[in-house]
Amino acid sequence: MSAPVSTFAALLESANARQRSVFINCPFDRGFSDARAAIVFGVVCSGLLPRTADDLGLVGVPRMTRILRAMSDSLYSIHDLSRCQGEGAFNLARFNMPLELGVAIANGYATTSSENDHQWLALAPEVHPYNQFASDLAGYDLKRHDGKPTIVCTRVMSWLQTLEHAVVAPPLPEVLTALPKFLAAYRQLNLEWRDEPDWIKVWHAAANAVPV
Repeated sequence: MSAPVSTFAALLESANARQRSVFINCPFDRGFSDARAAIVFGVVCSGLLPRTADDLGLVGVPRMTRILRAMSDSLYSIHDLSRCQGEGAFNLARFNMPLELGVAIANGYATTSSENDHQWLALAPEVHPYNQFASDLAGYDLKRHDGKPTIVCTRVMSWLQTLEHAVVAPPLPEVLTALPKFLAAYRQLNLEWRDEPDWIKVWHAAANAVPV
């Protein structure tokens, strides 16, 4: 699945770009790096396009505007709530992830029929009291994981393969066998770019690791 780097931009300009796009909302700290990579790889292996607020490099645009734009340009989204517990000296939790999940839920209830089809998946650690700090989520089926890339990738792909616009992915055992190759490439990109590789390089590395 090797492709030139410019293909990412071409895919964004294609007629079915929204139907193939998956917005990824997850922690971007080092501790979640491998799990984040597993989400990206699961999306790419399903023939879909991973999107983030930073994939176009629009640093002159407010971050919330970039988030809203990328999410509205994506038919699907994946949200991980792994960092919604108190941390540090002030015991502060990070609520960017549930905030963006709320936007995704609202997108699914837009007022016009052409816009109310957004579908989302929420992930949470196996031991996580999300139904206490966000009790409105108690009625939803959040997918649990233990943080291991193989489990995260499996949870993501099991959902993506139910979607209308996913392609037939390689068998899961082959995907999980190829995952370490992408993890190694992703770690190298983070090392070379001091944890800030551009999204096109990340996508390209994932596409090159997809089993054929």
